[in-house]
Amino acid sequence: MTAVWYAVGLVGFFVAILASIGLHEIGHMVPARRFGCKVPQYFIGFGRTVWSRRVGETEYGLKAVPLGGYVKIVGMLPPGPEGPPQVEVDADGNKVVTVRGSSTGLFTQLISDARAAEWELISPEDEPRLFYRLPWWKKVIVMAGGPMMNLVIAFGLFWGLYATYGNPMDSKTEPVVSEVLGCVVPYAESGRTCTPDDEVTPAKKAGIEVGDRFLAVDGVPVTSWEKATEQIRAIKDGKVTLTILRDGKELTIHTDTTVTALPASPEDADSKLVDVGFLGVVATAHQVTGGPIYTAQQMGSMTVDTVHALVRLPVKVWHVALSIAGVEKRAVDSPVSIVGGGRIAGEVTASGDIALSDKAAMLVALVGGFNFFVGMFNLIPLLPLDGGHIAGALWEALRRGLYRLRGLPDPGYVDVAKLLPVAYVVGAMLLVMGVVLIVADIVRPLHVT
Repeated sequence: MTAVWYAVGLVGFFVAILASIGLHEIGHMVPARRFGCKVPQYFIGFGRTVWSRRVGETEYGLKAVPLGGYVKIVGMLPPGPEGPPQVEVDADGNKVVTVRGSSTGLFTQLISDARAAEWELISPEDEPRLFYRLPWWKKVIVMAGGPMMNLVIAFGLFWGLYATYGNPMDSKTEPVVSEVLGCVVPYAESGRTCTPDDEVTPAKKAGIEVGDRFLAVDGVPVTSWEKATEQIRAIKDGKVTLTILRDGKELTIHTDTTVTALPASPEDADSKLVDVGFLGVVATAHQVTGGPIYTAQQMGSMTVDTVHALVRLPVKVWHVALSIAGVEKRAVDSPVSIVGGGRIAGEVTASGDIALSDKAAMLVALVGGFNFFVGMFNLIPLLPLDGGHIAGALWEALRRGLYRLRGLPDPGYVDVAKLLPVAYVVGAMLLVMGVVLIVADIVRPLHVT
């Protein structure tokens, strides 16, 4: 049965990601069509075509490798300084596209070849429908449509999660006892069971029960559990008076605290150990819930964290590569590929130690997190990512505006083809990083603990 649930989680994750990819591409295709562009292809996946069907002027289909997708929008590259490529028909009736002018040098030849490939799909009647002819703001809408679709998906998933289950990364502690510890265990031995030689906790001696709500510590009202903890930790082996609420009645309990070595900061388990007062109770914690405004605030924090993660991504992938070679252990916070995400989803659904509601929440958060990262990643202002085209359109608007203010002739469209060498380098880096992560997720996978 475990294998069945593992397969359910794995397949469910991949279906959700493929749906997200499809919606990403729809985010490009719909506004492109609305603005009159020609869209001859819409595919999910790469490589060999598994299935396709033409509806109108667009061919829809699936490719063999489901690791992405694309929408072909005609006319992404404007003609170069030498003018539009020359289109001829050879003796066999095949279209032959050549770029006029010299093509010396590797990068120049690459740009010329890209222009020629682009114009193979262009007919004379397509001239008014070419993407590069769109106003800059329409280009931004078309190219931002894909990443924004991923961010909208992430927002919807997180909103649903936070509104019902709560935010697993944001908990609120109430001054209500959820557990009374039976004994005082040294911090270095945390997690072990009590033995007859262990000291009984002051809370157990005083008869504190699960469900008791702390109202005051030594007469000071408890406004939060964190404040109550500070007061108790400050009482080193001394008397303490607790005011609690039990079954609707206020009770006053007099007890002693004991002294034990705990981290100086309760929020930082790695901080140095210091002697503090210890009572022996665990407060009730629950996940914070919220609606759209709360979700937007959380995604704002995610944006900052994601930007920092993207800056460090090449370094993190390098360490993942070292873990493949056995040089170091793979870090638990290292990035994962879609393969790693599928494995995590499978392990979550197959685990017998995780409640059903927790499994559903983890899977929703996993899919939402992937969508959020993909959306943010595609906004990086480098070709071949969507953000590179957005940056080109914004530069076109700025350049034309500056020329207009200076009374100069219109400089024309920005030639993104000149940035193709950058696109090839970035594309190669993305390919290498993707392969490294996929290999690591197979030979050095991260597991749900």
